Amino acid sequence: MANDSLWLAKKYPVLKPWDIDTLVQEFQRQDLDANKGLPQRKLFDAVKLVEPQREYDEVRNALKKISLSRPDMVDQDEFVEVIAILRQGDKSGGSGVGNAARAFEGITSERAYERRTILKSEQNTSSAHTINEDEREEFTNHINLALAGDSDIGYRLPINPHTMQLFDEARDGLILSKLINYSMPDTIDERVLNRGKRLSPFQITENNNVAINSAKAIGCSVVNIGSQDLAEGREHLVLGLVWQIIKKGLLANINIKLHPELYRLLEDGETLEDFLKLPPDMILLRWFNYHLAAAGWHRRVSNFSSDIKDSENYTVLLSQLVPTECTRAPLHERDLGERAEQMLQNADRIGCRRYVSPKTVVNGNPKLNLAVVAHLFNTHPCLEPLEDTGEHAELDDYLFHDQYDREARAFALWLNSLNVDPFVNYLFEDIKDGIVLLQAFDTIFPGSVNWKKVNTRRPLMRFKQIENTNMAVDLGQAHNFSLVGIQGADLTDGVPTLVLAVVWQLMRANILQTLASLSSHGQRVTDQDMVQWANRVAQTGGQAQPIRSFSDPALASGRFLLDVLNGMKPGVVDPQLVTPGRSDEDMKQNAKYAISIARKLGATIFLLPEDIVEVKPKMILTFIGSLMAIHHTTIMAIPKALFKVGGIPFTRDSVLLLAVTGAGCVYGTYVMLSKFQEPGYLRRSPRFAYKDAGKH
Repeated sequence: MANDSLWLAKKYPVLKPWDIDTLVQEFQRQDLDANKGLPQRKLFDAVKLVEPQREYDEVRNALKKISLSRPDMVDQDEFVEVIAILRQGDKSGGSGVGNAARAFEGITSERAYERRTILKSEQNTSSAHTINEDEREEFTNHINLALAGDSDIGYRLPINPHTMQLFDEARDGLILSKLINYSMPDTIDERVLNRGKRLSPFQITENNNVAINSAKAIGCSVVNIGSQDLAEGREHLVLGLVWQIIKKGLLANINIKLHPELYRLLEDGETLEDFLKLPPDMILLRWFNYHLAAAGWHRRVSNFSSDIKDSENYTVLLSQLVPTECTRAPLHERDLGERAEQMLQNADRIGCRRYVSPKTVVNGNPKLNLAVVAHLFNTHPCLEPLEDTGEHAELDDYLFHDQYDREARAFALWLNSLNVDPFVNYLFEDIKDGIVLLQAFDTIFPGSVNWKKVNTRRPLMRFKQIENTNMAVDLGQAHNFSLVGIQGADLTDGVPTLVLAVVWQLMRANILQTLASLSSHGQRVTDQDMVQWANRVAQTGGQAQPIRSFSDPALASGRFLLDVLNGMKPGVVDPQLVTPGRSDEDMKQNAKYAISIARKLGATIFLLPEDIVEVKPKMILTFIGSLMAIHHTTIMAIPKALFKVGGIPFTRDSVLLLAVTGAGCVYGTYVMLSKFQEPGYLRRSPRFAYKDAGKH
């Protein structure tokens, strides 16, 4: 140890040999793994034992300057290096963030700056991101409240809202997955999550796959966010995703199907068709103004920032919702901060003091104010139910197309995954001007849309909308879509069956095109090719009988799909969790399990368990197509170089051929690929990678 201490003392002059001896002894007292590593999550506690004055973010920033030899694990020398960096920072007076950083972000006022943290990229010092500390604090409080007592992660809560701890806790995907299920219950079958205090990098990747693909499935925009971004704790990406998940939960019930009484918010001369075009946040503003008008108040709100920051509208809204508990007394207070505090005391009396502080109210943070208003709506909507009269009948006739709801939801989510603009909230309304459809065509068939001929300046007159939708129909016909009897006017009129027919064929074309691009020779993939592939892979993964088509009644039990998944990655399905699939509930449990496993493997899945139980052929095709794409993509990740399996030379293409044809190689391919997918596996030990391949 003496030699090690001297060597480390030379490496880190800020530390004396006896300091290093103390650090090494303290490190070795920690709960280390078999390779003498300390989990990164426990680093702060270990540092506090030798440096009690340190703050969490100090330690975190020091750690970010070190290149760890193992993901999420800190070895002895790295622990010493962290302490050395902290001590060096003390000697130099701390790093801080200079005026140049402020200028770079365009932050000019002290008040705006003090609630922001600037994060610089280590790879590119000319770029930076900011996160809002108020948002980080309130989102952390939301997570602490929502997930308190959870059997898997309760011991990790509460997360300190005043530090950057949230981003470290979110690395393994568990907190994000639990948050998704809190916001949108039953999205994830939690049986597929990897749990435990020490997860391998591969297990973390699987959890993050579940979180990302489940976030897509509830309508979050996760463009340019990958599992590695979450594992690295990239703050601006994590915070953005956390907000989207929280927002989805808060706005989920602002829906006229769940609250028909929202019909009362229609303005004079406004049609239900126009009202349905409003996104949930605009409906919230409409609800806010409805109650302000009912209270006889002279002001209205048009945003969640400047119109709310003086607390007057909040005060009137609260007194209108629950007059017995909330008074208008805060209106008499002239100081904005004190008025905000009195208003929040009113909110506290009805259990709604959430998401904001007096300071954030006065600053007018739009995200946090949106959260407050949504919470008020969810707990105190205070809208009179509709009477069973003609107005309710009109709503039923116009809106409730129950037989189309699930397909429309899945297709809207798929369109949003293409990053179309505007965001599709209600499929039949939001594609009426044809622009979203044309964007989808241009994404799937690049260059197919002549944008000079597209009417893009909204709002569009009906004849301009029909020009766009006619162009979409023409493009579909040019790509061999079956569109007999469909005209652009049908899409502009939102005819459900015809809209679904067009969007379905777009989605199917996207799947088949992806599969063709991943096949070894770029050949077109047919529905029957997909059925045959599923049968071959299922044969290696279980005992299910082969299916004849995607409408085969045997699919209802969910067992065939679970066998396909187990064939793709042996052992991914726990047979003890698979039900016989005889009752409706058993079938639904199997379907939920299959969907979550598919997301765990990296597939983007938009169907619901009911689509499997009811054997919806279109939706099951999308499920198998996504799995087949993942299968092909993973195999294509194998290095092209030659390697040997059982003494026989193989190239990547020959492995692809064997796996796709089911020639007894699927199991070996996936055991091998589970290794290839581990971060840094090939880089660390290419010889062992090829040795692993040879064993299978």
